[in-house]
Amino acid sequence: MTTPPRHTRLTFHGPLSETRADALVQRLTRHAPATVLDIGCGWGELMLRTLAATPEATGTGIDLNAEDLARGRKAAEARGLTTRVRFLEESATGTPHGPADLVLCVGASQALGSELPQALAELRRLVTDHGRVLLGEGFWQRTPTEAELSRMWPDAKATDHPDLAALVGLAVDAGFRPEWTETASLDEWEEFESAYLADTEVWLAGHPGEPLADETRERADRHRAAWLTYRGVLGLAYLTLVPMVAR
Repeated sequence: MTTPPRHTRLTFHGPLSETRADALVQRLTRHAPATVLDIGCGWGELMLRTLAATPEATGTGIDLNAEDLARGRKAAEARGLTTRVRFLEESATGTPHGPADLVLCVGASQALGSELPQALAELRRLVTDHGRVLLGEGFWQRTPTEAELSRMWPDAKATDHPDLAALVGLAVDAGFRPEWTETASLDEWEEFESAYLADTEVWLAGHPGEPLADETRERADRHRAAWLTYRGVLGLAYLTLVPMVAR
């Protein structure tokens, strides 16, 4: 029995271009972080690039997906970073791996709390007073209709995300100042979502009779229908956040 390859077309597990990634690494390493913590790291591509740009820094990535973590360890070995990075298969809830000079949390705030204010409070706990947080977080570019919500993820609600202004406001309320606010472009979204499904689609075209084909086809069709519905409606903000120091 064959199975489709998984995420071989993806460099980052999110709508992030090479150009934006380069700019993020340059900005995030400007204050020479000595420690990097990646929440919901997956295979930790952005963390590894950050470590490569700051030769004295060490990093810790936390995730629950063993396959993604194995990919991260393999990439770290290929880049000569194994002595400076750990990939840990564990929950980020209440994690003791902090505070760090740079905290990455891209598409993973749910790992720190069921509500965004709770996750932001955890990020403030996990970053040093003069560090930085990169928060990658969803927001509504416009309020979705009920029909659109019904075609997105299960039980999708308009309250699942704030708009961009409210998102930045929540970060300020949690004790941060936004050093930089940017959002994923439509091109970045289309590159990500197409690459996310590409391996599966090619496999399905060549293996229609495989035992897993029906289940895989249903999953792929459901995902495609969802993203083509939230295309242009759901955005992703990349917020570079500076913690406010207590007076």
